[in-house]
Amino acid sequence: MILLKQFNLNNLKKQINILFELTKIKITIFVMVTAVLGYICAAGELNFGVILPALGLLLVACGSAVINHYQERNSDALMDRTKNRPIPSGRISSINALYIALILVVIGFITLSLSGGILAGALSLLNLVWYNGIYTPLKKKNPLAIIPGSMVGAIPPAVGWVSAGGSLLNPQIIIISFFFFIWQIPHFWLLLTVLGNDYEKAGFPTFSKLFSKEQFSRIIFMWISATVVTSFMIPFFGIIRNPVINFALLFAGIWLTVKAIKLLRPGTDKISFRFAFREINIFAIIIVLLLSMDKMIIIYL
Repeated sequence: MILLKQFNLNNLKKQINILFELTKIKITIFVMVTAVLGYICAAGELNFGVILPALGLLLVACGSAVINHYQERNSDALMDRTKNRPIPSGRISSINALYIALILVVIGFITLSLSGGILAGALSLLNLVWYNGIYTPLKKKNPLAIIPGSMVGAIPPAVGWVSAGGSLLNPQIIIISFFFFIWQIPHFWLLLTVLGNDYEKAGFPTFSKLFSKEQFSRIIFMWISATVVTSFMIPFFGIIRNPVINFALLFAGIWLTVKAIKLLRPGTDKISFRFAFREINIFAIIIVLLLSMDKMIIIYL
């Protein structure tokens, strides 16, 4: 009996791990976090009303991630980084993965629409269509696909915003979404520089045939600079009300810029790209925390 229980427990852990891999849980959690940010900025506070919309969007994002696993199952099998993913490794069948995706998307859409409104639900489906129907096929044909594909980073904050009753035409949510749109471009290209050989193995177009490493480093630096400049624009839209947060935002931007300068040095290697990838992700988290803290500080002062 003890062995049976242990077997069942081990089997459950394996199934949970498969689900977490399929749903790309680390990425989809951040999608939910940006939606929570949009909700907080629109509502002016963090309240229990955010729970169901955030959960609904998380489920839709998870379903979209599972669909992406299905779409890229053949190319995943060719890359060292992805060949052990659930579908190419045979730990789950393609059809079962699609069933999981359907369940997640339907439950997530219903939850989000009922709690945040039909517009929020529609935006979540737009994000899914954009990611799975436009960006995923396009990135197999053009290395610049991430530019239109970055819309998938801009939509989640808007989902949170409208869930709290905000208008999509409000300049505040436009600048927040625009920041995540710009941020996602260097974020992906830095990842590409670290994993470029794998992408080439799977037949994805990369920049190695278009630009030298030095040229590509300068391009990434410009996009990182654009991300910083976009973050500096946020206070001009009246989102931040505490001057301390403004100064913290300024220092965060200076910090990222100084860190990114190393990409301009001759002979930039993968380690530098890896550190830059980590730093630009930290910067996005800092922005989320600062904008959220601004609302919390106002409430409790």
